[in-house]
Amino acid sequence: MDKPLSNRVAVVTGASRGIGRAAALALAEAGAHIIALARTQGALESLDDEIRAKGSSATLVPVNLKDLDALDRLGGAIYERWGKLDILFGNAGILGELAPIAHIDQPVWDEVMAINVTANYRLIRSLDPLLRASDAGRAIFVTSGAAHKCTAYWGVYSVSKAALEALVRTYAAETTTTPVKAMLLNPGPLRTAMRRTAMPGEDPLTLKTPEDLAPHVVKLALPTWAETGKIYDFTQDGKVIEPQRPA
Repeated sequence: MDKPLSNRVAVVTGASRGIGRAAALALAEAGAHIIALARTQGALESLDDEIRAKGSSATLVPVNLKDLDALDRLGGAIYERWGKLDILFGNAGILGELAPIAHIDQPVWDEVMAINVTANYRLIRSLDPLLRASDAGRAIFVTSGAAHKCTAYWGVYSVSKAALEALVRTYAAETTTTPVKAMLLNPGPLRTAMRRTAMPGEDPLTLKTPEDLAPHVVKLALPTWAETGKIYDFTQDGKVIEPQRPA
């Protein structure tokens, strides 16, 4: 099919740039209606123009993910208009500060946890009934190798991604008897603003782009996707990894 996501509705967070923007465009090109969340109105409007040019449509939601009440309202609004949600792509995340854990100020820690963990928990809480109402609800969240490497000075980011992985894997376990599949997506190093901040001396032209990753997001969003509670590793050509438990 030319439009395998026709008549499907997708929420994309962090949709104004980078991975979120590329994913929103790819999902739209596959036929989905995009509910695009980001803080920047102007960037969302630019995204909307590109989505329309692809023959699809979007609903723009300028929001700060720390506004938890707004995330609750989002679920109600989607229910009233569509009665279901087919795809949730939880992409938005922040790096915080690369520093020793003992040097991280509390406001930095709190903000990273709020965006990378709590916002995704609240999105699940708000949108779970809608995903279950779909014939094939798909929840996809962006993780990182940092969750497992635990590299010095990456503590706050690593902890947040490890927590996100536990959150999504638990949600997957709770939805095994439903049409919902919940997956983690490890994009690896890509040519993004976050990567530039973390690795300022790196040549970005050596990295793959969010546009390279975007078709894999579409793959995970398809009704035919059958895995749940696992990690889709883009760095290993889309290998699906079963998280390893301690011996």
